[in-house]
Amino acid sequence: MASNVSDPVCRPVLGLTTYLQQAQTGVWDVRASFLPAIYLEGVTRAGGIATLLPPQPVDETIAARVLDGLDGLIITGGRDVNPSAYGQGAHPTTDQPALDRDAWEFALVRGALARNMPVLGICRGAQVLNVALGGTLHQHLPDLLGHTRHQAGNAIFSTSAVRTVPGTRTASLIGETSDAQCYHHQAIAELGRGLIVSAQDSVDGVIEAVELDPVQYPNAWVVAVQWHPEERLDDLRLFAGVVGAAGSFASRRGKETERVT
Repeated sequence: MASNVSDPVCRPVLGLTTYLQQAQTGVWDVRASFLPAIYLEGVTRAGGIATLLPPQPVDETIAARVLDGLDGLIITGGRDVNPSAYGQGAHPTTDQPALDRDAWEFALVRGALARNMPVLGICRGAQVLNVALGGTLHQHLPDLLGHTRHQAGNAIFSTSAVRTVPGTRTASLIGETSDAQCYHHQAIAELGRGLIVSAQDSVDGVIEAVELDPVQYPNAWVVAVQWHPEERLDDLRLFAGVVGAAGSFASRRGKETERVT
């Protein structure tokens, strides 16, 4: 459930990670931090406050300072994770890694998990979460599946039918089945520590969502989907889920602060 959108004071603050690369706007062609606006709209329509988290030099102290100002974290889409982070060499189709963004997002994810902060991973974000917890990736799905349906190319999203695993948080959010907007040529292979599969492609079985095991971690709201929910803002269920969890996190943190003071 989304937070109380009528009262800005009650709205949780969610940080969204961003790109940092060369970009053009008007007469300018500069290195810039940016994120498509539909991500922000997903958060704000669900009742949250969105703030951007551009890649920057990072250590545990810097990540902690950033997370101190947040109630939830969204790891967004982008280029492939550096294969060396999960012990592999690069496939010919794997993107040149953004090492600064990888380091930034790994630090934020680990810091968020350490404090039980709600986390939503989107596409690359699902892969970052899995790798941060010791998992691996399939670097090029066409080699495994023999088709390119999960990433048609030319910025054209394909629609995949996904089936959720009963009893998972993902199933409670989107139901038994859902249509997903996909644009990924990589996918989760070996699961990271504590993660369970919560949705798969209905046709080829590719892992399309993971989450922290709600049995082992009943108080942790950590869900990551391989698809792009921001491409379908007529369906805010995943954004509403993380915004609602962030609101609960903010409330718990406020009560703990009151007890200390």
